[in-house]
Amino acid sequence: MRSTAHLHGHPIHPTLIPFPFAYLLGSAGMNLLASATGRTRLHRTASHLNAMGLASGLLAAVPGIVDYLFAVPPKSSAHDRATRHAVANVTALSLFAAARTGRRGPDAPASAWAVAAEVCGAGLLGYAGWLGGTLVYRNQIGVDHRYANAGKWQVERAASSIETGTVDVGPSDGLEVDQMRLVHVGDRRIVVARTADGWAACDDRCTHKGGPLSDGALVAGRVQCPWHGSQFDVTSGAVVRGPAEAAIATYPIAARDGRLYLTVP
Repeated sequence: MRSTAHLHGHPIHPTLIPFPFAYLLGSAGMNLLASATGRTRLHRTASHLNAMGLASGLLAAVPGIVDYLFAVPPKSSAHDRATRHAVANVTALSLFAAARTGRRGPDAPASAWAVAAEVCGAGLLGYAGWLGGTLVYRNQIGVDHRYANAGKWQVERAASSIETGTVDVGPSDGLEVDQMRLVHVGDRRIVVARTADGWAACDDRCTHKGGPLSDGALVAGRVQCPWHGSQFDVTSGAVVRGPAEAAIATYPIAARDGRLYLTVP
């Protein structure tokens, strides 16, 4: 699922997260080393790393929030995982921020509870990083893996006030056979697909774990979910191959005067 916050197709959030991760882990490590060796000047280094980690963490959070709101498929296993990822990161940053109040001076040893807070924060960062890696490698969030002849990633947005009726969902010449685009109609995510037999439209959400069908493969009128391989007939919505068991909803769609019109009940 292509990242919403990107530069020329490259997601911004994964580019920024190594900085707070390194700085904050360095802060916890320096405090532990200083406490173990008595080298109090390392506490000053830890304080600087803590400040840089908090600043870079807040910066990395901005594109992360954008992707959470607009790229992660709603009502999916990825959305649940992304929520835990966000909560873990926010809690970790809060612990590191709270630890700053436990510093008694530039070179003075940090209080025991401040060191403990940073160690707990470091653990949460590791957990959040594991979740983030799962989001990328398993749920393919932030990945635009267009296969050969699939066409470029396309997203259309109908008027947000339109929830039912006939909706203009873009030009009819933007897709070749076996290509798809994602269309937002109100709060619905709908796949518009072109097959050898004509146009089809169906829900974007796989009924298995909520994977984005618009990010999958369309071949011979069948769309395959990129997460677990479930296949559906885009015209009837029927399950062609599991693990999904329930069919997806389909919608009437027609081309007129160079435009595509979708009927939403």
